[in-house]
Amino acid sequence: MKKIITLLISTFFFIAGCSDNKQEESPLPVEGLEVIADNLEVPWSIEKREDTFYLTERSGNIVKIKDGEVERQSVELEEDVSTASEAGLLGFVLAPDFSESNLAYAYYTYEDGEEQFNRIVTLRLEDRVWREEDLLLDQIPSGTYHHGGRLKIGPDEKLYATAGDASDREIAQDLDSLGGKILRMNLDGSIPGDNPFAGSYVYSFGHRNPQGMTWLSDGTMYASEHGDNANDEINLIEAGENYGWPVIEGSEEQEGMVSPLFTSGDNSTWAPSGMDNFEGKLFVAALRGSAVLEFDLETGESREVITGLGRIRDVQIKDNDLYFISNNTDGRGDPQENDDKLYRISLSNLE
Repeated sequence: MKKIITLLISTFFFIAGCSDNKQEESPLPVEGLEVIADNLEVPWSIEKREDTFYLTERSGNIVKIKDGEVERQSVELEEDVSTASEAGLLGFVLAPDFSESNLAYAYYTYEDGEEQFNRIVTLRLEDRVWREEDLLLDQIPSGTYHHGGRLKIGPDEKLYATAGDASDREIAQDLDSLGGKILRMNLDGSIPGDNPFAGSYVYSFGHRNPQGMTWLSDGTMYASEHGDNANDEINLIEAGENYGWPVIEGSEEQEGMVSPLFTSGDNSTWAPSGMDNFEGKLFVAALRGSAVLEFDLETGESREVITGLGRIRDVQIKDNDLYFISNNTDGRGDPQENDDKLYRISLSNLE
């Protein structure tokens, strides 16, 4: 098995504070930073198509933002969205032909009697309302915490989903369970014939709570993952590989298991979520790290490029601009006035 060298990142992150919580009266912490929209309600995922944004809110809405106008659109789902911690309407990605089909893919948590699950569905936008249309995958494990939830369409035109271990760590090593995995499917919900395990949605396993995915232009895949209080990870993802949880974590190594490219170490945490990439660098949203982090794949170095805005949930890079959303209204942050917000900054301002 290809051995990946672990680069132990042990830097503690400084959380910038300010004496006045009024955002409009305080300078933004980075030159050129712009607020595109505010008063968002626990936003989770960013999608941008041309000049329009679509953001999911965990409570079950989709927010459309265009030309400075914010429209909160309702979502009609077959199951009621769960209000459990970390749960709700999470991952969201527009179909490649969205401009013609008005189709998107979504990942949400729901309760079925005394049980709780996640499911992946298609949504169709009609008359400003998103309606669940097709069920692609159901009964993805969902516990007290660790729902995963990120959706992305890869360069191979397959739909990928991150699934957490649902607070049941042992299922991450169980190939018969969908929990603690990165899943891969065709856009119609069927299992691709070239998946690493025949007849299975499982693409990689041994994950605790992965929440970010991105691909370089050459097709190399990376994912972010929450560790157990510390030892958060940035992993290079390959089909069929075992990423170790709960047998190993952080910089630990064991034959047959992949150690991360980057880890926060034993004494620090990022709580990494959404991620994207630009020119050989990974940009990762950090919740407990309260930052946007940059990881240089060539040098192995990392740094904070955005701080002082609290918890960051998702990032997206388009046309040399970095977009990201804060998540201070999720019950674990310290909301500033008019939180949460969608921000934009040119990547040239971060050099």
